[in-house]
Amino acid sequence: MISKRRNTLVIMSDEHSRKIVGAYGNEHVVTPNLDALASRGTLFESAYCNSPICVPSRASLHTGLYPHQIRKWDNAMPYDGKPKGWGHSLQEANVPVVSIGKLHFRDSASDTGFDEQILPLHVKDGIGDPTTLLRHDPPPRPGTKQLSAMAGKGETPYWEYDFNVASEAERWLASRGQDNGWTLFVSFVLPHFPLNAPKKFRELYNSQTLPFPKKNNSYNAENETVGAMRALLDFQDYFGNDGEIREAVANYYALCSALDENIGRVLAALERIGATQNTTVIYTSDHGDNIGARGYWGKSTLWEESAGVPMIIAGPDVPQGKRNRTPVSLVDLYPTIVDLANAKRENDRPGANLVDLAQANSPDRPVFSEYHAVGSKTGMSMLRLGHFKLIECVNDLPLLYDLENDPEETVNLAPDPAYAKQLEHCRSTLSSIVNPKKANKQAFKDQASLIEFLGGEDSVREVVPLAFTHPGTSNRG
Repeated sequence: MISKRRNTLVIMSDEHSRKIVGAYGNEHVVTPNLDALASRGTLFESAYCNSPICVPSRASLHTGLYPHQIRKWDNAMPYDGKPKGWGHSLQEANVPVVSIGKLHFRDSASDTGFDEQILPLHVKDGIGDPTTLLRHDPPPRPGTKQLSAMAGKGETPYWEYDFNVASEAERWLASRGQDNGWTLFVSFVLPHFPLNAPKKFRELYNSQTLPFPKKNNSYNAENETVGAMRALLDFQDYFGNDGEIREAVANYYALCSALDENIGRVLAALERIGATQNTTVIYTSDHGDNIGARGYWGKSTLWEESAGVPMIIAGPDVPQGKRNRTPVSLVDLYPTIVDLANAKRENDRPGANLVDLAQANSPDRPVFSEYHAVGSKTGMSMLRLGHFKLIECVNDLPLLYDLENDPEETVNLAPDPAYAKQLEHCRSTLSSIVNPKKANKQAFKDQASLIEFLGGEDSVREVVPLAFTHPGTSNRG
């Protein structure tokens, strides 16, 4: 007989665009386990990260606070346990809380709210990539050429790591038996680049039949900030032809299928111990991936491909087979996880419980994301409000999209007088969440201070930029 004490299983991936999930309407990708999870739970159609880059996004997820609130701006400012996150709340309530896999925090020694970290993947040397701090006259990103050259060749080092993460999750769940009342955080790295998939998953796809990335357009002319980002993060410029681009896309799809298989292994292990009906399962990702859209690859933009994430929740009290239009974001995990454990919430967190949101339908709920990292000349803020979406760049032209009539974000409505009221309404709502100019100023100030702490700008410029955190070189504790 299963105890009334319930469990929470959070499964997270890295760089998984919600556009590449079968349950989200993609007819090409093979993701049967995520699709099955969505069929027995609720899928949020409009879910977002709070910053489209790993370190600040994960800090937001764990603390339930926006990057500007905790001043975690980029990949050189990893979370160190301050302020306290949902793990600390669970520990204070004597709820077992364990992580398996990627955290991307400072290191394993920091008290980040886990009783145990199994196979932790943290930032390199407790610092990460300090070159991302150099936003004025940024150095070239040699990793973009490297990643383009690697696409479709060999096998990513992340595959073995993720396979081992799934194995450890299977073992941990088996060890629980009928013991309930725990929270487990299982975090995979796929489908994060490099875009190299194991053969059995690559063979699932014909690169010629997959959708080709939408072409670049006039964004660069309309907004200097995104134009400068495209010039620096020039992944696509190193592809020789359309065939190489198609191969990269096919490998991304294949990595999504590899991820899905490992998720299936974890969910099967949950079933074997008879805990499925007593466990709330949440699946999401730390951010998405542009996958070649507009000539961008990787993350770092606030368009749907990069800022959008999958968000699926299933379990007790969650509607089954429901597609929910309420916009949500990663800060909503904090109140959700804390409430599921009957622990105490901090009052200053902006998120809401996903179980409650799943039972409602509030399409006009505002959702916020921001970016102050590599490639950005100035601070960038995103607000989703109803079917409109604003991208505000400090001291630059705004971008406004009608996602209901233009889901691919092809027409910037901000300059159109007919949408002046919608633009003003979005800007007013954004200002109730953040002062973009103030946040921008604070980000540059904090980054300058860290540069000085690390020996000055000349010293930081001597560092070779990281293309990605290798499992064998990161601080795994």
